[in-house]
Amino acid sequence: MANEPIKVVGIESIEKRGVDVQKLIKLLTAGVGAEFTTYYYYTILRMHCTGLDGEGIKEIVEDARIEDRNHFEAMVPRLYELGGSLPRDIRKFADQAGCPDAFLPDTWEDLTSILRLLLEAEQCAIRSWSEVCDMTANGKDPRTYDIAQRILQEEVEHEAWFIELLSKRPSGHFRRKYVGQSPHVGAQGSLIHL
Repeated sequence: MANEPIKVVGIESIEKRGVDVQKLIKLLTAGVGAEFTTYYYYTILRMHCTGLDGEGIKEIVEDARIEDRNHFEAMVPRLYELGGSLPRDIRKFADQAGCPDAFLPDTWEDLTSILRLLLEAEQCAIRSWSEVCDMTANGKDPRTYDIAQRILQEEVEHEAWFIELLSKRPSGHFRRKYVGQSPHVGAQGSLIHL
């Protein structure tokens, strides 16, 4: 009896609704990999936002950086619930991330080069979480969809911040009450109720 596989009704129910769980696990692993590596690279990018102009940008990068960590924390438990896991080797984890690494540009003294890199990273995240939402929408997997759409809301907001800084177009960015607030996902990855 101890060696019998345990039936996981939560997985079985979403498979019956048409979700390819193995494909979803692959998407989630790539998505959380991108969130984790973005957190790392944004730490470096933030440190290089220097000078009078850089100080204002640094705070916005910090909001996006901490919120991306929260996205990682919010989705990893769902990955494990579905039978997935994180790679044991961080190098493999980073290599399978769903978005390219946000390396510090050689021209980092020009803040525009950092802002363009940040924008590209957010746009990749939007594509990634949109794919998860499309796969789980319409009641196919309400739990994964709920987490992914909350992450997606914050990624769209991050994109708007960096577009505003590059183009002077209004974005609706507002100062968070505290660093890492994550208005849709919640601090430390806990989902908040809207």
